[in-house]
Amino acid sequence: MILVVGATGVLGREVTKRLLADGCTVRATTRHPDSADDLRKLGADVVYADLTDRASLARACDGAGAVLAAAHSLMGTGKYASKAVDDEGHRALIDAAKAAGVERFVYTSARGATSDHPVDFMRTKVAIEGYLRESGVDYTILRPSAFMEWHVHRLLGRSILQSGTATVFGTGNASTNFIAAEDLARYACIALTAPGTRRRTYDVGGPDNVSRRDVVAMYERHACRRAKVRYVPLGVIRVMSPLLASIAPVPSRLMAMSVWSETTDQTFDPSTLPQELPAPRRHVDDFVRNAISANRP
Repeated sequence: MILVVGATGVLGREVTKRLLADGCTVRATTRHPDSADDLRKLGADVVYADLTDRASLARACDGAGAVLAAAHSLMGTGKYASKAVDDEGHRALIDAAKAAGVERFVYTSARGATSDHPVDFMRTKVAIEGYLRESGVDYTILRPSAFMEWHVHRLLGRSILQSGTATVFGTGNASTNFIAAEDLARYACIALTAPGTRRRTYDVGGPDNVSRRDVVAMYERHACRRAKVRYVPLGVIRVMSPLLASIAPVPSRLMAMSVWSETTDQTFDPSTLPQELPAPRRHVDDFVRNAISANRP
C-alpha cells in the first residue's frame, strides 16, 4: 500500500490518480477528507492526517509500504507556518514511517535548495533531505523546478484572468524552468515503485525555459486581453523583504524567492534527466491555454 501525504494538493492529487489508474492500493491523507471525494470514488482510502499531529501520522503510516511526502506550507501561517509543517512536520512523518517499517520514502524537495539559501523554505528542504538520508529508511528525493500551477498560474496568471493585472518582482526577464504537476507525478510514481531509484536524488524540470514576461504574454494572447503589469524593482524588494520577515513572513519569503529567481540561473536542460526518467511533456504555453480554459466562466 502506498501512502500519499497531501493527497488533495497539486502534486498529491495527480500522483494518487495515476497510482490508482495503475492498479495500486493508495491511502490518501488530507486535513480535510471531504475535499477528497473524487479520490475516494476512484478507489483511494481517504484518511485524516495532519503534519502537525504526530498521532495522525503514525496511524496513516501503519501498514504502508511506501510514502510520498507531497505536502508543503510555503504560504502557510499560524499553526501551519512553514517551520511547523515543512520542518517539524516532515521530521515527524519520517519518524512515523521508520517506526511503521516503511520500505520507501519519496520526498519532494526543491531544485536549487542549499543549506545557505537566502530563503528559509529552501534551507528547510535541504535539512529534511539530510534527515531522511540519515533516518535509515530507503529514500528517493525529487528536486523539481518551479511548479507551473503555483508560479505560472496562482502567483501570476490568475490575477490577469480575474482583474487584468499582474505584479512581477524584478524585470521579469530572467529565464526560468517550470514543471507541471502531471510531469512531476510521473516521476514520483517511478520513484515509488522502481527499484533503481532507491537512494537517489534527482533534479527534474519541464521541457522549456521562459521568463515571467513570456508568461504574461502567453496569458494575454490566449485570453485575448491586455494585462496591466506592475514591475517592482529588485532594490525595493531587497529592502522590504527583511523588514517584513517578522510581521508578514509569507510576502517576505516570496520577495526573497523572487530576488533569488531573478539573480541566479533558473534554467534546466531536460536532456540531462537520467534514463529511468522520461522526458517531460507539458510545455508552459500548453499549460497556460488549459488554465485559461479551466477558469473561464
